[in-house]
Amino acid sequence: QIKKQCPQKLIIRMKTECVPCSLNLETQCPAGYTKVTNRTGIPDCRYYLEVKTHRLSFPGCRHQCMKEFEQPECCQGHWGPDCMGK
Repeated sequence: QIKKQCPQKLIIRMKTECVPCSLNLETQCPAGYTKVTNRTGIPDCRYYLEVKTHRLSFPGCRHQCMKEFEQPECCQGHWGPDCMGK
């Protein structure tokens, strides 16, 4: 039997919301995602606090998360919803 389907592996990366680094230890990735960073995460962002009429900006941390899944695709020489050949 000739192989008709050749699924492609895809990796989706995302970062969690920026929060104070001391609070980022407990931050979880969304369901289905794996946390790539550990401890307090990456200190590469800023978070904001509204104080009366002012908006204050502070350095913060966030985590990087990833999700791997397979996207169905037809092998070369096959096409359509059922991956039919020539």
